[in-house]
Amino acid sequence: MLLRLALSKAPSSCQLLAKSPKLNLSLVRNYARGPVRPPRNPVIVERAPVRSQPTLKEKLMGPPSANAFSLGKGAAAGAAAVGLGALCYYGVGMGKHTSIADNAIMWPQYVKERIQSTYAFFGGSCLLTAASAAAVFRSPRLLSLASRGGFVWTLASFALVIGSGAVTRSIQYEKGLGPKHLAWAVHCALLGAMIAPLCFLGGPILTRAALYTGGIAGGLSTIATCAPNDKFLYMGGPLAIGLGLVFASSLASMWLPPTTMLGAGLASMSLYGGLILFSGFLLYDTQLLVRRAEVYPEYAYAPFDPINASMSIYMDVLNIFIRIATIMGLNHRK
Repeated sequence: MLLRLALSKAPSSCQLLAKSPKLNLSLVRNYARGPVRPPRNPVIVERAPVRSQPTLKEKLMGPPSANAFSLGKGAAAGAAAVGLGALCYYGVGMGKHTSIADNAIMWPQYVKERIQSTYAFFGGSCLLTAASAAAVFRSPRLLSLASRGGFVWTLASFALVIGSGAVTRSIQYEKGLGPKHLAWAVHCALLGAMIAPLCFLGGPILTRAALYTGGIAGGLSTIATCAPNDKFLYMGGPLAIGLGLVFASSLASMWLPPTTMLGAGLASMSLYGGLILFSGFLLYDTQLLVRRAEVYPEYAYAPFDPINASMSIYMDVLNIFIRIATIMGLNHRK
């Protein structure tokens, strides 16, 4: 009875909390819960890093897409379609102005001889270049020298070829064998040595490239002959700008290989853009050759120079051949 009376008279915990306002309820709750112990093996959830958008440099230096050369191929196909249309248009005589073919009926004999001798030297240049390339390819020492890469060696090769061409052009032409003929032969031999590494592509590819080059050169020459006699003589300025772009892209390809997006774009510009460019140069140089043969005086102090007149056409055809052979070699590897 006394124990029950004592318990009934003892205040409860709720009453104590209610009667002692100084007591903090949050401390009591935390004390009742006890300390929170961390788990022995905590599970760390790793968040996937948020990938930011690639920068312009990363895009340019990244791997090229599967259709990296599609733009160049499309441009070359479009240029071929335009050339075929021009051949059909001027070939059926739909041009309103007189063409080279129309004026050829009234040419004096010396104009015909000038054009014939020019194309004779052009054919001789092609034969000398092919013979020099074959001879260098058969010599291991000369081939290793011609295949040597590097920026310094490339510039030295360009300087050698450009210097030999400048020396050839500077010598006055004389009928019969002379120093100009010797300089012309050396210049063609040097160009043949430079393109000797193309022989690694194989005989069938080079033969087909030569046939395609002959077809392109013949078709463009026909267009230049059937078109008005000054139709393509106004293309000198744009062609010079395009030559600078193609030359710059060719040099930049030495540091930027085609395994990057930017390098593939530069290689496409050098290959397909150069093919279109030198096709335009062939139209321009063909009409320029005929114009010079017509207006050059018959009894001048220095005779008409067919070697200088043929060198421009020869360089155009050689550049077309190099690019066609390179494109066919790339397609053959695929």
